[in-house]
Amino acid sequence: MNDKPAEPQLNPEEIREVRKGVEEFNSCRFFECHETLEDVWHGIRGPGRDFFQGIIQVSVGFYHLGNGNFIGARSQLEKALEKLAPYGDHYLGMDLAHLRGEIRSWLVRIRSGEDLRNTPADPPKLHFEP
Repeated sequence: MNDKPAEPQLNPEEIREVRKGVEEFNSCRFFECHETLEDVWHGIRGPGRDFFQGIIQVSVGFYHLGNGNFIGARSQLEKALEKLAPYGDHYLGMDLAHLRGEIRSWLVRIRSGEDLRNTPADPPKLHFEP
């Protein structure tokens, strides 16, 4: 995809906060990740705003999944795929092609009615290289 939105210019504090949110996500602290990235999202204007909202929705989706709220997880992960679609395969150093593939795999499992309550947490990992 060649027409992806321009990447936002993040200031040093925003970069620290995004790194913190990625660390929280990768440690399965999804609620905390949502809170951290939402603070960054509030300050973003322009084409990168939906990207951050999409990543937040991924985090909220896995938060719901961990709490057995499969309807909420499905809804948030589906919304995340829509939000992240325009951003190509890589954006802000994140491998979105891989992330979208993993989200789709989780959605197949959720839609199939698989009982995921006792499934070991193995969500995708985020990587941030501004």
